Amino acid sequence: MDAATVKVLLQTHLPDCEFHVQGEGANYDITAIGDAFAGLRPVKKQQLVYGALSDEIAEGSIHAVNIRTFTPDEWQSQG
Repeated sequence: MDAATVKVLLQTHLPDCEFHVQGEGANYDITAIGDAFAGLRPVKKQQLVYGALSDEIAEGSIHAVNIRTFTPDEWQSQG
């Protein structure tokens, strides 16, 4: 598994979001930006992203994931 493959999986499940994926092997840092995260509690935001990767996590292709989520407005304010 590589970062490009992880990004494709995420985009397939959450097509209206933008993703930045870094990492290799089984460990990835994911930044997700989209209106899908507006009004959600942090756990629900994480669950949206984990849901897109659940099969790969279950089979062990992905072991560790660090997820940061933002709405477009939050992302803009990050600079």
